[in-house]
This record gives sequence, C-alpha cells and structure tokens, in this order.
Amino acid sequence: MSLQGAGQVWRRLDVTLRDLPLGALFLVASFLPGLRGHGTQVGDLPTRPLDALAVVALALECLSLVVRRRWPAVCLVLVACGFALDQLCGYHSAAGTALPVALISAGSHLERRRRTTVVLLSAAYVPLAVALARLGSGGETATGFVTFYLALALAWGAGAWLRSTRAAEAARRERVAAETRTAERIRIARELHDVVTHHVTAMVVQAEAARYLTAAPERLDQSLTAVSDTGRRALTDLRHLLDLLNPGHDTDHGVGPVEATQARTPAVGRVVTLVEQARRAGQPVDFTGRGTPPASTGSADLVAYRVVQEALTNALKYAHGSRTSVQVQRGEREITVEVSTDGTGSRAAAVAVGGGRGLAGLRERVDVLGGDFSAGSDPDGGFTVRARIPADGTS
Repeated sequence: MSLQGAGQVWRRLDVTLRDLPLGALFLVASFLPGLRGHGTQVGDLPTRPLDALAVVALALECLSLVVRRRWPAVCLVLVACGFALDQLCGYHSAAGTALPVALISAGSHLERRRRTTVVLLSAAYVPLAVALARLGSGGETATGFVTFYLALALAWGAGAWLRSTRAAEAARRERVAAETRTAERIRIARELHDVVTHHVTAMVVQAEAARYLTAAPERLDQSLTAVSDTGRRALTDLRHLLDLLNPGHDTDHGVGPVEATQARTPAVGRVVTLVEQARRAGQPVDFTGRGTPPASTGSADLVAYRVVQEALTNALKYAHGSRTSVQVQRGEREITVEVSTDGTGSRAAAVAVGGGRGLAGLRERVDVLGGDFSAGSDPDGGFTVRARIPADGTS
C-alpha cells in the first residue's frame, strides 16, 4: 500500500482510534526507567516509587487522551484528576505532560460551556495548590504555583487560538464557495442571454422575411430551412448550457469533465457559423479571419465568440440590412475582434441603447480576462464593437 493510500485509510478511522497512539505513547514513556521521577513536578513533595495507585493515576492521565477530540471536556476532567493524584502522591511521572495536551485539545475542540470550564478548573487548582504547599517541605513558593497556572492558561490559549483559526478558515471557505456559486449563476445567466437573444432574434428576422416570399417557393423553402436550423442550434446550445446545472450529466456518457467543457465551449472557428446565420437572416456580413490560435486559449475563445454573437444580434435587431464587417485576428498572446455596422445615426443610437445590457456583460467578461472592450458610434453614423482578449485568460 502506498503512503497516500495509507494516509487515506488513517483519515477514515474513527477519531478515538487515531488518538489512541498518543495516549499509549505517554503511558509507555511513564514506565521508562530513564524518565521515571523526572516528569512534571508541582510543589516540594519527595518522589515516590510507582505502586498500584500510580497505575490508576497513569491510566487517567494517558488513556483519557483517546477521547480528547470526541469528548474534550471529559478528557480534561479525567486527565486533571489523574494529574492531581500524580502530584499529591509524589509520583512525578512523565504522564503529567498529558495535562497541557488535554488543555490544548479542550481549548481547540470544546464547543459549549467554555467559560464555565475555565472557571471550574481554575477554582479546582486553588485547593490543589494549597494541599501541595501543606504536604511539601515549604520549598515551593506562591510564585511557583502562579507560574505553573499561567503555563496551563497558555496551553488553553493555544487551543483557543487553533479553534479561532479553524473557524476563520471555515468561514473563508464558505465565503469563497458562496462567491463561486454567485459567479456561476451570473455566468449561466449571461450565457442564456447570449444564446436566447441571438438565436431567437435570427429566427424572428428569418420568419418575418419568409412572409414576403410566398411567390418564390425556392427562397421560401430556404428561409424556412434557415429558421429550423437556427431553432435546432438554439436547442443544442441551451441543452449544453443547462447541462452545467447537472454535474453528473457528462459522467453518465463516459465523458470527462474537461472534455465535456471543451465540447460545449464555442471556439473562435465557429464565428463563421454566426456569420452564415446572419447572412441567411438577410444581413450582409463580410468576414475576415487572420492568424492561427495557440493550442490553448483558456476562456478567450468563448469570450471572442460571444462578442461577435452579441454584435451580430444587435445588428440584426437594430440595423437590419446594413452592411456589417466582422474581423477576427488571432495571435499567440491575444485575440482581437472588431464588428462594424453601417447605418444612420438613429440606428447607431438604437444599437447602443438596445444592446446595452449585452454589451455591458461583454465588457465585464473582457475585463475579467485583462483585456480591452469598447462599443460606440462612428463618425459616419455606424456602430463598432472592439475587443482585445488575452489568449491565456483562464477565468
């Protein structure tokens, strides 16, 4: 079994089983001759050899660590009792080190009645210190007892710091997850806007044109075929988009998530399909494509595709019949898109107002990838959309 596999098996074990080796380690160390009598010592009592009562003290101190994360309060009480017995009897075993461990664990994992626990333990320390001072020979001063108490308080504080750090990390992860979900909903909403607006606009324009072609059966058939083809493409794009809401969809068909994402992401090469669709809808479009895209362009392909799609949709809606030019320049570092539509000043204003929401969404997409976006009227009354999109954008 590999180390990674062994680690996974270990993490699947119950938390008490994972804490068992720590308690066993403390117990074994307490019986080692070299450590016997050299453990934690509070007060000035002489060291006493281990006996039957010492086994009870060691069991309370060491074996209680098994539940230090499952029941931290129980663990702390049992270890504290074992430590008190250890010190009052003068065993001074290495198991006394388990008390700071139990305090750290309780400070880190105890969820309820934390202040009550601190107060009760602090109150219990006072009679223990008094008893040790009376039983001892007077060598331990009050300063020593206070110093030891502060050391125990430091252990509790370390556990509380670990708890707050863990809570802050959980809150950060939740916040990131919420932001990711929100961003994904916004992205899907934008995709729906782009797909539905473009295809439905093309279908409406084609259907309107078909009304005037009843005297030309061949052209009427071509127009109706274009409407049906556009509808099928719309259904395909919508199906791919809605699959994003079903994470198990792709795995059901034996397709990995990466391949599935690439399959439903329109490439810049599909811009030609948009141009042909606009032409069939009666929009005269000139297309110029230059350059060769790199092997991987991240999200740049999709954003460039959406820029052309939105610009052609606005041209069909607000400047139908006006000559439109689409230019796509693909390089190693960026993709440049420019879509210009001829028209009067009133038409240009209509494009700017009517397509504002879609253009605003495109500007946000391009900005996220670190590119530049502009859309506005030309001096001659036309309307131009320009976008420079870094080819290594991975948003």
